Amino acid sequence: MLFKVATFNVNSVRARLEILLPWLEVERPHVLCLQETKVQDPAFPASDFARQNYEGAFRGEKSHGGVALLATEPLEHVSFGLDDGSPADPSRLVVASVRGIPIVNTYVPQGRDPQDPMFAYKLAWILRLRRYFERHFSPQEPLLWVGDYNIAPEPIDVHDPRRLLGHVGFHPEEHAALARVKAWGFTDIFRKHVPEAGQYTFWDYRAKDGVARGKGWRVDHVWATAPLAARSRRAWIDVAPRLTERPSDHTVLLAEFDL
Repeated sequence: MLFKVATFNVNSVRARLEILLPWLEVERPHVLCLQETKVQDPAFPASDFARQNYEGAFRGEKSHGGVALLATEPLEHVSFGLDDGSPADPSRLVVASVRGIPIVNTYVPQGRDPQDPMFAYKLAWILRLRRYFERHFSPQEPLLWVGDYNIAPEPIDVHDPRRLLGHVGFHPEEHAALARVKAWGFTDIFRKHVPEAGQYTFWDYRAKDGVARGKGWRVDHVWATAPLAARSRRAWIDVAPRLTERPSDHTVLLAEFDL
């Protein structure tokens, strides 16, 4: 049976409803993971999604951060945050099981600048996430990790790797931290199916005609452990939401599995 998963950094869920709701009517993913929802929980537009038969688990803050995991099927075993005794950052991680498959949706800290304390926090957060996977899951069992990782892993994932190397989002220390998580047992599902360069999920608002000129980054991801990666059928980036009026600076990444 087909199982479709989508991830989208909406950069304010309420601001993108006029884009997101029509898109959902057409694509109908079984699971939709959102990041940077930028809304406190009482104001999350749950009723709008419910009208399209999506139930959700969400945690957010005013003006920044926030994650949501929405599904057309029941959510089980819902939890938030890294639960390791340090600040849990509950609005950066939500996990729930759908059809018995655990799905971890994250909004990894952006990092601001390599000289900023938030960059060190980002690196530490990623390594805390690796320990989170070690505590709660096994690479021998099906698991999805999706979301905005705020890292482009490879040179083909940015439009100008020579110039951008060392910038936040494409820094050797970030690459090393992310590689440690991947080594735990993940496969990059998009790259399994699409090896070509020039495939991006983020285009900075400040870059004039950035999408048309290919000034992008691939920082949004769907990764899976080996048992689930073996069942993946395809993965693709839908650029259309980024080309609408008043878009997010990201667009949607989708993947399909046989479950």
